[in-house]
Amino acid sequence: MPLPDNPDLCAIRGDQGRAIRALLDRIADKWALLIIVTLDTRRLRFTELQQRVRGISQRMLSLTLRKLERDGLVIRTARAEVPPRGEYELTELATALIPHAVALARWAIEHNPEMDAHRAAYDTRPR
Repeated sequence: MPLPDNPDLCAIRGDQGRAIRALLDRIADKWALLIIVTLDTRRLRFTELQQRVRGISQRMLSLTLRKLERDGLVIRTARAEVPPRGEYELTELATALIPHAVALARWAIEHNPEMDAHRAAYDTRPR
């Protein structure tokens, strides 16, 4: 859907961009989208998720999953086993986000070399 040609796009809903900022705050951190995309194909246990999301600490995974659960993007199902086992899966809300997240990831991969070149040129120009 094309965006309206509007210089006040952030105020399009009358909230001065709060909805956009809130969404980006929730999903555009270092780990949230990686977790969402990792959970796209199936439900995973905490340890499986940690193994698939390279570089994330146990604490950061736990914090991010709690945020995603609070926002209604992830469901945690606790299994009464020894040791206790929690499984995580996406909600319908998060599933609707997947095509947009994938499009953003594709854009980032496609344009990353160009952005790297611009950064290098910027960093080497005289001040």
